[in-house]
This record gives sequence, structure tokens and C-alpha cells, in this order.
Amino acid sequence: MIHLPNVQSTASNSLSDCQTVASQFRTTINYTATTITGTTGVNVTCSASGIVCPGTTINGVCVWQRKLSAVCRNASGVIKIRIQTNGLPPRCAAVPSSTFAELNVDFEVNFNPDVSINSLNSDLSTVASLSQTICTTSSVSSVPSASGYVNYGTTGLDTATGVAVDGVMMFTSDSANNYDPFFPPSGGTAEQVDSCLAHCQAAGIYHYHIAIGCQVNPPTGNISACASVSNCSSNIATYSISSFSSYQTKTVTGVAKDGHIIYGPYLTSGTRVTTGFDVCNGMFYDSIGNYAYFATSTYPYIVGCFGPGNYPSFGPNCTTNGVSTYNMSSYAISFLSSNSTNSTTASTTMVTNSTTVHSSASISGRINFDTGLILLLITTWICLY
Repeated sequence: MIHLPNVQSTASNSLSDCQTVASQFRTTINYTATTITGTTGVNVTCSASGIVCPGTTINGVCVWQRKLSAVCRNASGVIKIRIQTNGLPPRCAAVPSSTFAELNVDFEVNFNPDVSINSLNSDLSTVASLSQTICTTSSVSSVPSASGYVNYGTTGLDTATGVAVDGVMMFTSDSANNYDPFFPPSGGTAEQVDSCLAHCQAAGIYHYHIAIGCQVNPPTGNISACASVSNCSSNIATYSISSFSSYQTKTVTGVAKDGHIIYGPYLTSGTRVTTGFDVCNGMFYDSIGNYAYFATSTYPYIVGCFGPGNYPSFGPNCTTNGVSTYNMSSYAISFLSSNSTNSTTASTTMVTNSTTVHSSASISGRINFDTGLILLLITTWICLY
């Protein structure tokens, strides 16, 4: 008997699902505050030598308070998560100059909203359109309406993609010059970060462009600049992934502004995510229909745009560390239907327990499964069952 997949394209977005994710945040209060900056935080103490202090300096010691809240609620059947943070880390930071400021970040969004590969938020059919979207700091200024995003804070979040579980902001994967901040194209200059791969921009917002184990396991004591750590300075992308060596399972690292979860570089199985993601760095990763962003060693590293996006056979031109072809996960392929409006050619990959099968699905307006793809699906699921 032939068994075809029973796929339900509905995300895990119950109140308990939301609370499970919220519990991964290093919160300092368990309620939604009138203003997060008005709450009593948790002290962080570091040497003030050679750094900008975002708090108070007394006898060579810098002290600041970190403040963070992540609260879920049921709003007439829609589960929402509200995140408030002052943006200061629960660990020391190496910010040698510029401004390092306390923030008032406060936004609410529908938690893990249902999305479909047959209705894309980002469908980028040329190198130019891909690069003009994910290679600009404004690529995440607009959030899909289905996310129900509301900004209650006074800190502008146009270039923010979300908040990490340590309360530090996550920014787009672009420098102020609109290219990869770590692997710029010829003529570009790489940005400097500390060994937790964060730094401040002109307004003093301390932020990440790339994932790091510091987000889930903050180090103690003072930290140094990335340039002073050989593994970090030699290849920051490899250093990023290696920092999750103790977290080789699906690990929450943050929540994006569109309500989707941001994970580290591994799936529950312990498999590292190196393919299966779209132009936004998001992926359909299970048969339920869950879509999330995963940390990768290739640009855009965390979130490039708000997905789901398409899977073109080319990469952006603003990095020397991008992918040349985007491949669908087997779950993404399973969700494809004849109602798809994806107008590009998708290079797809179906991954089974023992075999990886490559195919190319030409998608234009309505998708009609050809005989080869149907046979491919049937053959794959015969092998599974």
C-alpha cells in the first residue's frame, strides 16, 4: 500500500507554544510593564577599562541594569507575544567607542502566524530584485499585515529584525553601506564587532547581525574584540556556528518582528541547517507547517527579509559569502499546491531519511505537478513507509 504524506499546513501557535518560547528569554519581569525602562532590572557589572559604559561608572567599574519581558496572551483567539527590552546585554560588551545607550523597545506581534509556500511574502525573480531587497537595511522596515505587528516603544525598529533571548536587538544582515558587514564585496570594508559578534550603531543600539552562542549562554567577565580572538577574526561565520557546539539541537535564539521564531543552526535531529531555507533565511522544517528562521554560516545569517520567500537559482551581489542556489526542504515541497503564485523557477531539494533527491520545479502562476514530480513524491514515500 502506498502512503502519501498527511501534511497539515498549520503552525504550532497555541498559548502554550508561545509560553514555551517566551520562557527561553532571560526575562527580568514576568508581566507587561507600562514602560520597560521604568522597571527594576538586574545588575551587570564589568570593568570600565577601554569601553563605553551604558550605565554608571564607579571606581573603574561599569554597572548597568538589563531589563527584559516576554509575555504571551490570547486576544480573541489570536495568540500574541509582547516583547519589551532596554536592549542591554546580560553580560559584558566590548564597545571601545561611539555611543552605547539604553533603549525602550516594546512591540507585540501574532505568535508564529500561519504562512504558506503557496502565498509568498517575498518573491524575488532576479539578482537585482533579490539584492535590492535583502541587501538593504530597510528590507525589514515593513512587516507583513498577517503578523499583526504593533510598535509601542519609543525606539525606532525599522532596521531591526527581532530580539534575541538575551534582550539584545537583532538587526538586518547589512552594514550601513548596504552590504554584508563581515564578507563585503570587493571594495567594501568589514565592520568590527566584539567576541559576542555585536556592536553599536550611531545611535548607540547594541545589536547582532549574526547568531552567536552568547545569546543562549552569556559569558562571564569581560570580553574582547573579535579581532583579538584568532578563530573569530579568521572566519567570523565559522566562529558563529562553532559557538553552538553545546546546542546541537533546535534552540530558540530569538523572535522576529513578524512573530516567527529564530533558532540556532541545528534541527532537533542534530542536523545543521545548510540548505532548505529560502531567500529570507526561513524554512518550513516540519510536517505541521511551522516556518522559522535559522542561523546559517552564509549570508544573510539570521533574517534577510520576512518570509516565506522563493528559492531562486542565484544569490545576492552584496556579499562574498552567499549561496548560489536556494533549495526547498522536503516539507516545503510537500506543501506546494496548484494554487501557488510563486512566479520564479525554484531549485528544490527533497531530503528523506536516507536519500537526497534533487529536482527543479518551474513555477509560473498556477503550478501543475508533472508526472516526474508525482512519481518522485510517491517513490520517496514508498521508501519511507
